[in-house]
Order: sequence, then C-alpha cells, then structure tokens
Amino acid sequence: MSDKIRTAAEAVALIPDGATIAVNSSSGLCTPDSVLRAIGQSFADTGHPRDLDMFLPIAAGDMYGIDGIDHVAKPGLLRRVIAGSYPSGPSNRESPKIWQMIGADQVAAYNLPSGIMFDMIRDAAGKRAGVLTKVGLDTFIDPRRLGAKMNKAAEGDIVKLVELDGDEWLHFPNIPPQVAIIRGTTADEKGNISMEHEGGYLGALDVALAARNNGGFVIAQVKRVTTAGAIPPQRVFVPSTMVDFIVVDPDQWQTTETPYDPAISGEVRRPFSSFPPVDFGTDKLIARRATLELMKGDAVNLGFGISALVPRILIEEGQAEAVTWVIEQGAVGGVPLDGFAFGCAANAQAIIPSPTQFTYFQSGGEDCGLLSFMEVDVDGNVNVSRLAAKPHVTAGVGGFIDITSHGRKLVFSGYFTAGGLKLEIADGKLNILQEGKFPKFVEQVEHVTFSGRRSRTLGQDITYVTERCVIKLTPEGLVVTEVAPGIDVERDVLGQAKAKLTVSPDLKEMDPRLFRSAPMNLALPERATPRFRTAKD
Repeated sequence: MSDKIRTAAEAVALIPDGATIAVNSSSGLCTPDSVLRAIGQSFADTGHPRDLDMFLPIAAGDMYGIDGIDHVAKPGLLRRVIAGSYPSGPSNRESPKIWQMIGADQVAAYNLPSGIMFDMIRDAAGKRAGVLTKVGLDTFIDPRRLGAKMNKAAEGDIVKLVELDGDEWLHFPNIPPQVAIIRGTTADEKGNISMEHEGGYLGALDVALAARNNGGFVIAQVKRVTTAGAIPPQRVFVPSTMVDFIVVDPDQWQTTETPYDPAISGEVRRPFSSFPPVDFGTDKLIARRATLELMKGDAVNLGFGISALVPRILIEEGQAEAVTWVIEQGAVGGVPLDGFAFGCAANAQAIIPSPTQFTYFQSGGEDCGLLSFMEVDVDGNVNVSRLAAKPHVTAGVGGFIDITSHGRKLVFSGYFTAGGLKLEIADGKLNILQEGKFPKFVEQVEHVTFSGRRSRTLGQDITYVTERCVIKLTPEGLVVTEVAPGIDVERDVLGQAKAKLTVSPDLKEMDPRLFRSAPMNLALPERATPRFRTAKD
C-alpha cells in the first residue's frame, strides 16, 4: 500500500492556518468534494485550519450550493475567496452559504476571469512577474471600475492598471498557493494520476505545479488506486513527482447529478437521436435565431443559458456536426450538455486542459461566441456577473471576459424584459400577453462584464438576440435591425427599453420559420472568406 494514501481527515489536518489553497474544479465537474467537506468538518471539530484564502479558477460546487465551496463557507475558516465563478441558484431557494458570507462581508470576495486565474497559476508556478494582459480592460475587473471586488470586505487590490510602451495593460500579481487540491480518476501507488472518467482536466497539472514550486503540497482525490506502473505513461495527467497525498473516494460523481456517463469522458459515443428536441416556445425561438448567426465549419464557443440550446437545435435540423463546439472546460467538438452537466460534452473530438483552451479564447481564436445577457446598456455593455438585488442567482464572470475580450463575432441572447413577462407564439406571430416589469436594455448596467465601448474600438461584430427583436452594436450605438411578426416597434421595443435604441432604415421582419414548431430545414451558409486575419489587440 502506498504511503501517500491518507483519509480525507488526515490529509486536511496538514493544512496550516492562513494557507492559500488552489482548487481544480468547475461546478460539480472534477470537484474534490470529499476533501473540501473534510476541511469544513475539521474546522467545526477543532477550529483548524482557519483564515484560509481560496483560489478557485472556475468554481467549486454546484449551482445550489450543496457541495464544493459551501463545505468551507464558515466565518473564521475563510479569510478571502478569489474565484472565477460562485455557486448560483434560483431566487426561490435559500442563497448558497458562500453568498450569505459575501453579502454579510464575512469574507473578502473577488471575481476574476477564469482564464486569467489559470494564467496567474502558471506564472506563480514559473515564479514570473505575474500576468500582463488586456483581457478585462474597461470591465468590472479594471481597477478604474471595481477592480474585481465583490463586497466591502475586499479591501486589498489584486489587479493594477499599468502602462507599457504607451499602451494600457492590466497586471495581476502572483498569488502562489501553499496547498493544491485536485481530482482524478485513478492513482497508482507512486501517486501518478489519470483522468479516464473525468469530463475535463481543467487545470489540474498547473494547480499542482504551482503549489509544489512554491514549497507547498498537493492532495489528489481519486476514485480508485492501482499498482505502480499500471497506468500507461501517456495516460498519466499529473505525475507522481507533483502529488504528495492521495484521498480515495470510490463514490465520487463525475459531475453534478451524474454519477457516471461514459459519453462525457469520451469512452463511448452517444447517438444524436438520444438528445431530446427542444420544446417549442420562446426559448427555442431565441436559440433558433442565434443559430442563424453561424456558418458551416465555424469553431463556436457556447455559454450558459438560452445559448446552450443551440447544439440541440442543430441536431434537430440535421446539422449536428456543421460547427465545432469549443467550451472553456476543455471539450472540443461533440455536443455540449446543458443543465447540471453544463461544462461537459458528449462525443467530444478532444478534451484539452482549460488553460490552453482559454489561451485560444483570449486572442479570439474561435469564429463565434454564443453567450447570454442579463442587462445591456446604451454603450452596448453587457452584464452577466452580478445583480445587486439577487446576487446569488448569478454565478459571476467565469470565462465570459476571456471569451469576449477579443472574440471576432459575439451573439448575446436573452429576453427583452424580465419579471412577469408572458408570451405566446400563435399563427406565426409573437404576442405579448403580459409585459415584464424590468427592462433589460437599460441606461447603465450594474456590472460591466463586456465592454461595448472597447468592442467598438476593436471592430468586433456584436449582435443581441431577443424574442421580439435583433439589435446590432454599431459605431453610432444600438440599432434594431429585425423585429418579430406581431410586434410593434414603437410600443414593444423602443417603449420598453431604457437604453436609447434606434431603428435601422432597413428594418426586416425576423425569419418566419422561427415562429413555427416545424423544423426550419436549416442549411448553414458556407464561409465566403478565409478565417485568417490580422488580430487587433
């Protein structure tokens, strides 16, 4: 038996007070839940470890806060949390414990782009000077806005605006971890870790490397242990030299509400016929219109929300493999999943580390990004990261800023108003039965997660898709270019927006196929111009 194997309680007993802990996880995907639970239990029993800083590049815990970071969301245990995302849930449920702590200023909370956090981990591992990037300029990450701070307890600065050769950059100083907590599928007796049942690798190797190179140690949670040398070397994702302790949890789930699905880890292929069609309604209407922005052969990033329905729209239209999906957790190709399995893909062509995928996004490597919005303002800024009235129903920025900072073509989808909106699609028309109480096109968004002002200087192609109209961001502002049949532009669009909108002189009616339950007989257009281009900054 390996001398590296410990119970979860034995492993966390070695964590010193005041340590910075980096955790490799994404919601329920790859979450080392047994170890996090043991930290919370140890604190409850002994008062230690305490005053911890948690560094979570994507997230730890599902959207309801019943696992992951909520195990350690205890006053006195946490001092500071820096996360790409936080657990979120519907407004009719109690807030996750971490959001209760954030709201009560019981922990200093920061929200950074996930890709930047992986960059910080890699720079900490290499003992470099920190991350220098344009990703996040003119968003809430920018110190001229909020500097990534989520509450009043976040007093210290973790990002700086600097000038280099007459240009503006954001500098993120290193935050080296003393402890890394990662997860895999199998460990051999030497401590080599493989990930054959995982739906993504995320940044396990980078997180482990950062802790070891800064004098810390690594705890790896796995499902099983095998003899030394039993894992083929090409399947070892984290080598034994970077693993100090192994915690075995034979019951660990693949992701939230999914004990194990071999299609997620690429061990089998799931038939396209097994994916249920999207029920006809306004969600489908919006997703269908977003689909019309794609071109055959595109590499397309997919965000949470209504946009996550687009892969199933393409399956229904017989276009399942017309585009290649690329998602931040590392899957390339296949069918991205929605709901609790979001971040995983069935039938992926490849699964690559998240830090590499984010490098691809940060320079606009993908052809298109399909994302969501909570608010859009007069400058075209988008908020997806925070609503003061309901902070716990939002997850934070995640990879949104990494994806949108240099994305060539971005499509933001959502409803035009919120709060009691009731709609009906009948006879090929959209009828508003009850208007929403809250406009989503506002004068100024609460959180700038995407900068429309910076977007115009970069020449990005920006579209906002709603159930009643399509809007383009132009140098002159927001322009309504399409309207749904049955919708009065003056009353239902201009009259329901607080942001200034203008109407295109070439206003068109939205495609009538969107408003019929039958398939659209969709054929995505071929790309007329080559992908290669000179990237702007």
